Amino acid sequence: MKNLNIQITIESEFYTKNPESSDLGRRIVSHSIEMIDELGFEAFTFKKLGQRINSNESSIYRYFESKHKLLIYLMCWYWSWVEYKMVFATNNIPEAKDKLQTAIRILTQKVMEDNAFSYINEVVLHRIIIAESSKAYHTKDVDEQNKKGFFKPYKRVVQRVSDFVIDINPDFKFPHMLISTIIEGSHQQRYFSEHLPALTDYEKGKENIIQFYNDLTFKTIAS
Repeated sequence: MKNLNIQITIESEFYTKNPESSDLGRRIVSHSIEMIDELGFEAFTFKKLGQRINSNESSIYRYFESKHKLLIYLMCWYWSWVEYKMVFATNNIPEAKDKLQTAIRILTQKVMEDNAFSYINEVVLHRIIIAESSKAYHTKDVDEQNKKGFFKPYKRVVQRVSDFVIDINPDFKFPHMLISTIIEGSHQQRYFSEHLPALTDYEKGKENIIQFYNDLTFKTIAS
């Protein structure tokens, strides 16, 4: 996917001014990813971000009204990117089983940087999704934000893979539960492999996490 100059479009509910529209906006996004990864979401502030990019704090607020909206923007960008990869990878695969295996691999594999998007480091963003993205929807405002479509890219990914499951077994009752469990569980396993290895069977250099969720998926939908 190198040098394709792909642009991911994020709906305007998440920003005041589209960060794609200027060099400053792209630097805000790029450096916020770096700083949230370095500091953690709680310690990250727009004041610190402004100091990093040599810009006024007020200029950042012209793009995002809060750091929570920025986190949701990053989450939506990530899942839109995953959806793009999934469509690209499965479009010409005829068999539903092979589509599902490909989708599971995309959802559970270690993320590599995608050179089609020059100002976003997907590897670092993936670490943020694992460690911080639940803070985007574990809030008192989640129901209202959901009504406004804040989590549509994530839900689209779950729906797309759930459709592959139903294509294989139309009688399976829990496709969305299965796929969201695979996504969240694989993120936890990646986190455990880095920080709490006693809680996982991950082995460096092997595809244990991919294999585990692939086996789990097909055994579950066959039962």
